[in-house]
Amino acid sequence: MICFPNAKVNIGLKVLRRRADGYHDIESLLYPIGWCDILEVVPCEGEGPFLELTGTPIPGTPGENMVMKAFSLVRKHHPLPSCGIHLHKVIPAGSGLGGGSADGVFMLHLLNRQFGLSIGIDEMTSMAGKLGSDCPFFLRNRPALVTGKGDRIEVVETDLSSYTWVIVVPEIRISTREAYTWITPATPPGSLASRISRPVEEWRGQVFNDFEDPVFQRFPHLPVIRDTLYNRGAVYASLTGSGSAIFGLFRELPCDIAGSFPGCTVWADHSGKGVRPMGD
Repeated sequence: MICFPNAKVNIGLKVLRRRADGYHDIESLLYPIGWCDILEVVPCEGEGPFLELTGTPIPGTPGENMVMKAFSLVRKHHPLPSCGIHLHKVIPAGSGLGGGSADGVFMLHLLNRQFGLSIGIDEMTSMAGKLGSDCPFFLRNRPALVTGKGDRIEVVETDLSSYTWVIVVPEIRISTREAYTWITPATPPGSLASRISRPVEEWRGQVFNDFEDPVFQRFPHLPVIRDTLYNRGAVYASLTGSGSAIFGLFRELPCDIAGSFPGCTVWADHSGKGVRPMGD
């Protein structure tokens, strides 16, 4: 059985405070996009699971991969046969696009469906939360305002289907854990929800990612990417997550946009293509 875990972007990201559990309270709009990995699971002989990785390189050992963590979580409470798992990685790792989190959550759904485990939404949500703070978002895979440590999710009607996305990923990885040490948490006046309710053309200068300033100071070629997106016609451009990916929203896409970013991975597509909410 094959599925296609998709990426997400953060539109605005406020780091409000450090929590007693070591996480941070945040506020962000998460939006699913159609840049996808490919994940396949088949029963097999032997003492599996066996993981085959192809595509874009992934740091870490196979046991640290999110699909293996998801398999282990399910197997603790439900019977699973030995499986062969093939993950073809397309979404760049360490880019702030949530590819690893999507892989883990799609693995939960894949195992549940393929082996008829009848895992309910409450148990699925608990498993997703154990995989990572942004994983519960992918259970519904719809545009959502997230708060708390990323686990409080309010689905919203934000529709960017009339825009085309361009995502530029330079050849650097940024540790999210380290990036949080560069942030001074603060509660801004007004809410992100109110800012995002404005027309997209008014987001520039109003919808901020708190990681931009410290990340751009340490990697000065990243603001050049953002400014190039604006210069090529983006109505809004920003870092996603803690980076390193930077996205732009376009009304009309220049045909030679990829050539503006030598040495980078560039993805461009219509915002809704390839994205299906979970359960649909």
